[in-house]
Amino acid sequence: MNPTITRLASTAATFASLLGFAAPASAQQTPAAKDEIVQMEAFSVTTGFRSPKSIDQIPGAIKLISPIEVQQTLLLTDDATAVLARTVPGYAPATQSMNNTGETLRGRVALRLFDGISQTTPLREGSRNGTFTDMDIVAQIEVINGPSASEGIGAAGGIINYISKSPTKEGSETVLRSKFSSQGQTESNGWRVGLNHMQKKGNTDLIFGTAFVKRGMFFDAKGRRVGLSQSGSSLDSESKNLFLKAGHNFGDANAQRLTLTISRFRLEGGGHYVQDLGDRARGITDSSKKGVPVGAKTEFNEFNQYAVAYTNNAVLGGKLTAQVYKASQAMRFVAELGGADKQDPLIAPLGTLVDQSEINSQKKGLRSSWSRQNLFDVKGLELNTGFDYMEETAQQLLALTNRVWVPPMNYTSKAPFVQASYTQGPVTFSAGVRHEDGELQVDDYTTVYFNNRRFVTGGTLNYQETLPNAGVIVRLPQNWSVFGSYSKGFTLPNVGIPLRNVNTVGQSVQGILDLQAVVVDNKEGGLSWHGKRGSFSTSYYRSYSELGSSLTVDPVTRDFVLQRRPVLLKGLEFAGEVKLNEEFKLNGVYSHATGFTRTTETGPIERQQGMGNVSPDKINLSLTWKFSPKGRVTLDQETLRARDINVGRAGEEHTGGLTLFHLSASYSTKWGEVSVGLENLTDKFYILPWAQIDQFQNYFAGRGRVISVSHAIKF
Repeated sequence: MNPTITRLASTAATFASLLGFAAPASAQQTPAAKDEIVQMEAFSVTTGFRSPKSIDQIPGAIKLISPIEVQQTLLLTDDATAVLARTVPGYAPATQSMNNTGETLRGRVALRLFDGISQTTPLREGSRNGTFTDMDIVAQIEVINGPSASEGIGAAGGIINYISKSPTKEGSETVLRSKFSSQGQTESNGWRVGLNHMQKKGNTDLIFGTAFVKRGMFFDAKGRRVGLSQSGSSLDSESKNLFLKAGHNFGDANAQRLTLTISRFRLEGGGHYVQDLGDRARGITDSSKKGVPVGAKTEFNEFNQYAVAYTNNAVLGGKLTAQVYKASQAMRFVAELGGADKQDPLIAPLGTLVDQSEINSQKKGLRSSWSRQNLFDVKGLELNTGFDYMEETAQQLLALTNRVWVPPMNYTSKAPFVQASYTQGPVTFSAGVRHEDGELQVDDYTTVYFNNRRFVTGGTLNYQETLPNAGVIVRLPQNWSVFGSYSKGFTLPNVGIPLRNVNTVGQSVQGILDLQAVVVDNKEGGLSWHGKRGSFSTSYYRSYSELGSSLTVDPVTRDFVLQRRPVLLKGLEFAGEVKLNEEFKLNGVYSHATGFTRTTETGPIERQQGMGNVSPDKINLSLTWKFSPKGRVTLDQETLRARDINVGRAGEEHTGGLTLFHLSASYSTKWGEVSVGLENLTDKFYILPWAQIDQFQNYFAGRGRVISVSHAIKF
């Protein structure tokens, strides 16, 4: 047997013993509201299928993150991606920042959706798309692990779909949530207040949500301020969120529904602190000090979207869904004084110019599908077919001097798809295909002074790719099941990086090889078990892209450089939960992944990928004690294993191990629910995992102990 598989199997057995039983499960479950482990068929997802699909009929690793899990994480931190890092096996550690560089899913960038609408900008991935709404408006998160083409471009690592809340019962309900957090210093104080109002009256329903968050500074366990990220920090910031969703059912038997959704979010830095760079060689981490940032503008994230959705449950015996949307996304980064790639002697003497970059994206499109069960009166035969259309324009500016750094990139996508499944007894077969017909158009442009003001001839690139998928899941006796699947993913390779880095004479857009698409082949298999008091899942995957896409840092300029070389990823994941008794429940996840690429253009695929793409092994455990019908306490453990790779050759990297504990407690009273959260319970000093690798001004310590007190009341 392959020694790697043997080692992974041994690790799996050890992890299973921690949970007290060895019973795998292919689709990962979410606890029901009453803390009972229920049958898998009780859960369904819409992501990738456009209509509800029972997870016991999906041949793949699915993670459903419930409102309880979202709220549990929010008791500890406002970080938007922390819940993913703690509950999804293949998701990398959170950066504790507005910037989510390195927060990959199975070693690749994931496609983030909000109610099915893309929040990702693959044309110019700025690694800031993890913070786009207030998490209290989110009902659940559906995570499709592994490359997928089902929801369009960008899902090289998988799909993360945030589903907004909807009224479920007649009448009205208003929930007011407030939170105060501190590390014992005035500068660290932060607070949040949010209100969600839901109303359902007959055929009409409405949800209105608004929230305001004020964040202070964070301190490490040694009492020093945490550093401000050059790519965007949530320290010393404010965020505002407005969400509105109104729906109306009509027609015969209320078969038709119209839904209007508006979402507006903005997070902006306060501008009261500046970087205080440390010294990695001496072990002094980057910090912050009071001061006014250079330039006139602070960094921000702004995400706005508007959508109208129509469903009809009685079209040709099936269900028709259609959604038209318009979305805009803007991300401004920190201003730099003397940044080499932003200098221009025609504006100011070299080394004196202050500038900052800003990425802007506008999207509009249509998502449509038609599904029917028992097609042709064949029991168990289901068909889902549809057509997606999207137009996106993205560019990157140097905002203070109004210069174009990355020219406007106009991408149009037309994508018909068909997906079928057939269930016969304990076996479900599924297969489908999506055809991506994309066109990228870029006008003539001139690069900035740093790249020698090169004139680049514009042009149009066509992307034609047929992307199949197939799978089978077999439900075995005694609540066991096995699955196997194959799928192709499709994305673009952060187009803006090679466009802005052109520095040769006579270059044209059509001649830039780095603009070719990334197509990923993914093979996966898994085993599962579920029962009344527990479930367990395991899956092994292998994904390969002949022309991969990964970012490295130029050792001279410290700017990002796009590498287009083959990438091979392999991994093993486990997730499980067990209800020990009526009071105690234990959850756990484990992941192991390795990624390989080439050191040179034509060398062997043997250079192991590091923290920028693939994170070390992680083991997360969570023990919940429900000490009364009104109260519960949860202890979380996050462990990241140490790793040494490429020792003695190119790409050598060493990362230390890390274990953190967090504690949260909630109790319901007649005056509302009161909660306390203690992040980094033991006040441990540590270097953030992604900051252990020298990139650009990124030597950051993690947060020390943070105490939060929350209150929620319904009326």
